[in-house]
Amino acid sequence: MPIALSEIETVTYRTVVIGSGCAGLNAADRLSDLGEKSLCVLTDGINRGTSRNAGSDKQTYYKLSLAGDKPDSVREMADSLISEGVNGDTALCEAAASAQCFFRLVQLGVGFPTNEYGEFVGYRTDHDTRGRATSAGPLTSKKMTEALEREVRRKNVPILDGWTAFRLLTHENRVAGVLAYSEKEGKLKLLLTAHVILATGGPALIYEASVFPESQQGMTGMAALAGARMSNLHQWQYGLASVAFRWNVSGSYQQVLPRYVSVDADGTEHEFLIDAFSDDPMEGVRLSFLKGYQWPFDVRKADASSKIDLLVQAENLKGRRVFLDFRRNPSPLKDDLANLDGEAGEYLRKTGAMQGTPFKRLMWMNEPAVKLYRAHGIDLEKEMLEIRVCAQHHNGGVAVDRNWLTSIPGLYAAGEAAGTFGAYRPGGSALNATQVGSMRAAAHIAFESKLQPTKDPEPLLTQAEEALRGLAFGGDPEETGALFRREMSRCGAHIRDLSSLRELDRQLRKTLESAEAPLEELPSDLEARVRLRDQLVTQRAVISAMLAAAEVYGSTGAGLVSDGKGGHLAHREPGKNLVLYTQMEGGEFVTEAEPARPVPEGEQWFETVWKKYRERTGEDGDDCDQR
Repeated sequence: MPIALSEIETVTYRTVVIGSGCAGLNAADRLSDLGEKSLCVLTDGINRGTSRNAGSDKQTYYKLSLAGDKPDSVREMADSLISEGVNGDTALCEAAASAQCFFRLVQLGVGFPTNEYGEFVGYRTDHDTRGRATSAGPLTSKKMTEALEREVRRKNVPILDGWTAFRLLTHENRVAGVLAYSEKEGKLKLLLTAHVILATGGPALIYEASVFPESQQGMTGMAALAGARMSNLHQWQYGLASVAFRWNVSGSYQQVLPRYVSVDADGTEHEFLIDAFSDDPMEGVRLSFLKGYQWPFDVRKADASSKIDLLVQAENLKGRRVFLDFRRNPSPLKDDLANLDGEAGEYLRKTGAMQGTPFKRLMWMNEPAVKLYRAHGIDLEKEMLEIRVCAQHHNGGVAVDRNWLTSIPGLYAAGEAAGTFGAYRPGGSALNATQVGSMRAAAHIAFESKLQPTKDPEPLLTQAEEALRGLAFGGDPEETGALFRREMSRCGAHIRDLSSLRELDRQLRKTLESAEAPLEELPSDLEARVRLRDQLVTQRAVISAMLAAAEVYGSTGAGLVSDGKGGHLAHREPGKNLVLYTQMEGGEFVTEAEPARPVPEGEQWFETVWKKYRERTGEDGDDCDQR
């Protein structure tokens, strides 16, 4: 089909939300409540994405404590969210609105449990010492998304399903349009708009070893190509996950103490933790228990619980596959658990999980975790579960301010697309961030933005034509993407080889430059080409940040950096809270470090806050009691 830009369907909405997960649907719901009439949700698939298709043993929502007698406060929670690379203003916003957003989900029907007195009892999660976490089960984010979708549909917000947004268009130094493509219809669509909320999730396509659901894509490169400033792209969360069915093996999957086994090409089994901890074979058992709530790979625990991740990786590098075996206990562990001491022994005894095999203990502690795998054709009672160290969450993303506004006026980012998490985010803070960030973006658009869509599409049509350049890849886009994902997992995941990363960047640049040619017609595999370009652009941006981080810290985020002698560095300067900002300049990515913004001192005098609130929102107090 010849490309005729004049035939592109052009539609106008004041606000376009890209993405249909927890962040995108909450943004649309909040905008509708705030009176935005010209609004749509643009999604490549309403049932795709991480929110709808991912979870874990006990998927967590992190919020202010709402039970018990232990004191908590907004400022204390903000401090808990502060780790390497976190700006204080976004941390304060996420803490301050956590209860508000949590109760909104409760009102929408998400089943967070309470005790008989109505307290939302919490538990401890990764990088958390306060017990702020709660859960509606292993599919918490799916339940959130379904509840939010019901609201959005009830309010008749238009949902443009099956459309892949692949280029952000700007005019007069602000966002002005979105170019999208429907593979089903074989058509392009230009959306003229004044505001875009980017809620496309993390860049799920850059790693081969990944626990992102296969339906998840991400479009971080789209924001980078538009010139948006990015933050902390080097920071990722990696951890052990199953590969046949992509799922984190955290929580009770580890706490029931499965046997770790590697299998070589001859089919010979190796219980490799015994060799690694030959001086005290029970140490491997104790550390595997700690992986339950210390699941993310952490360089600070490289000689403790995260040594398990490194040992799994070492077995893979030997050409061996690694499995969790729930059928039998680890060899050093007695069947009656009599030799299990310390935290693991106390936990299992208090839980009543003293059964003779890991499978029986898992059935006792968390039967839904067993049923989940059965539903995907894996019977943990009869077969071993293959695992790898996988990329699970991007802690970086598009840089935002306290209103989740990016460096481009009119462009916002929320959820995992936004870089607000830092190296050591508490488990479950990502779900809270989807709700707080999208709510703040919606409020800023509704109350403070005066932007309106352009009425002249011509400048944007010219940009749309340019956007179709850079897609003339030779060969199969799927194969090219798979090759670069494999290389990224090899040298740029939880272990990072700087020389290999530099070479990978050269190959990425060469591949992108080779595709810089105009398209005379829309190819049948346009969507695959779009995905590939976004993947390669994102990989280049991430590599820029990883190389810069190695210079600044020696090692940072979740990565061990190779010293070139077969060893690894895990150095981080104490007391430094820096944000690494990456931006495209002249076709190349440049990364620079800046001090993180501190937690601000918010106004606390009620009358002053009330006056400013009325001015910002238009609330004039007319509904006050007139007695």
